[in-house]
Amino acid sequence: MPLGIGPTCRDTGMTMPAQQLKQFLNQNEINYLIIQHSPAFTAQGIAEAAHVSGRYFAKTVMVSLDAHLALAAIPAMRQVDLPRLARAVGAKQAVLASESQFQDRFPGCELGAMPPFGNLFGMETYVSRDLSQAQEIAFNAGLQSEVMLLAWRDYLRLVKPKVLDF
Repeated sequence: MPLGIGPTCRDTGMTMPAQQLKQFLNQNEINYLIIQHSPAFTAQGIAEAAHVSGRYFAKTVMVSLDAHLALAAIPAMRQVDLPRLARAVGAKQAVLASESQFQDRFPGCELGAMPPFGNLFGMETYVSRDLSQAQEIAFNAGLQSEVMLLAWRDYLRLVKPKVLDF
């Protein structure tokens, strides 16, 4: 199997995380839109390929806060300010997590295409306050060629992320 490409659901051809996410949204009666696009490998490139604003495209970044894995979501054009994140959550140390630290947490998900739903993967989710300024949030849903779009208020209600300045 090629690096970063995981198993798919036989019935749909979707990756397991995408199927799990869609089932979660459907069970909670959440409206969402799936946007298919040609593969892109940077958050800003994906936002452009999907024709969504980089201001509300959530880039998922895996971080280690005092050796605990967490998910941080920031606008596509931004980078995580790790010292600021550490201060915001009361951690002594914040570092970018290595692929080996989180690859098993997202089975079937393409590297860099993890959805910002830490609650579905057993980890805390931190979201940049910048993303909360929009009516909608867009993000990868397990594939480098698929973006999901849903209302910010629905995302906030389901994920219950900690919205912080970082």
